[in-house]
Amino acid sequence: GGAAGAGPATSRAAAADAQNFRFSPTVTLEELRAELADFALEREWDQFHAPRNLALALVGEVGEMCECFQWKGEVPEGLPGWTDKERTHLSQELADVLLYLLRLSHKCRVDLPQVALNKLALNAAKYPAALVRGSSKKYNEYKETARQVPAAAT
Repeated sequence: GGAAGAGPATSRAAAADAQNFRFSPTVTLEELRAELADFALEREWDQFHAPRNLALALVGEVGEMCECFQWKGEVPEGLPGWTDKERTHLSQELADVLLYLLRLSHKCRVDLPQVALNKLALNAAKYPAALVRGSSKKYNEYKETARQVPAAAT
């Protein structure tokens, strides 16, 4: 089921919109990390930015971001029907989550863009497209299925 009036043309338009969405190419994670570091230093907040404090602040911001979705049921991609005020609020909460995550990775000396690429590579190996396409099973469920297939063939 979809939203009332959401026919094939609407679905195709939504899919095209999703494929065409891009982040701004003018800002890098490194630039954000450096700006955050300067921001904290200018305010003498670095003393409060221990990893544990940042992790707890991040969890709080994730909670605030989740509140934007609370009581809305399933929310379709693109947020149809959301007001400008709701979209702005979500955007600000998403930014808070990203900024705390970047600050935490800086303080933990984790090269977040690189480890994210490494994690994608690990996930690609854990979830081979040919084996998992269209399924939401966890990786260990695929391993059991893969082990059973050769046994059944012999």
